[in-house]
Amino acid sequence: MAAGSLFIVAAPSGAGKTTLVHKLLEHDAAVNLSISYTTRAPRTGEQNGREYHFVDVATFQSMREHGDFLEWAEVHGNFYGTSRTWLAEQIRAGRDVLLEIDWQGAQQVRMQFPEAVGIFILPPSLEELEKRLRGRGTDSEAVIAGRLAAAISEMRHVSEFDFAIINKDLDEALQDLVAAVRAARLRYPRQLARHPQVFAQLLD
Repeated sequence: MAAGSLFIVAAPSGAGKTTLVHKLLEHDAAVNLSISYTTRAPRTGEQNGREYHFVDVATFQSMREHGDFLEWAEVHGNFYGTSRTWLAEQIRAGRDVLLEIDWQGAQQVRMQFPEAVGIFILPPSLEELEKRLRGRGTDSEAVIAGRLAAAISEMRHVSEFDFAIINKDLDEALQDLVAAVRAARLRYPRQLARHPQVFAQLLD
């Protein structure tokens, strides 16, 4: 087993996944965020290479045909994909990597990285989820309705993940996310991979 840990964080739109992930990265410098490729247009304040690698559809399809993606998915009419080469290099080097992807991508990743730790972020209720989506002030009624319908479908896959975090209070949810990451690192196979000399000495 490679020394690096792979964390998958998924959630329906509006559950607060991106905010929680950013706060986790500020709290734990050992976690490296995988920057996905997407055909989605950048939102206000986003920068190419920071939030995403923004590419056009033709470029994305070419990369997909060449097998450059570990996983890819179409979400709300846009394509998203994870670099296979970069991820494998990070894990082999003993670095922890976090993938912020949807449940479809999580299924694809686990086929090749079965030891990946899945964490699903849930809203406290559908009413609160709708409130958050409307609070963005950027989407039409049709888009909001579509996102709510997609969220219901996505949340049915929560049982496929190792941890489920209900984001009712942001600070509490962050504590839960930090705890999940720490707990995953403390599993025996992971500790053995990270500290073989310690176990060799103690168990000799």
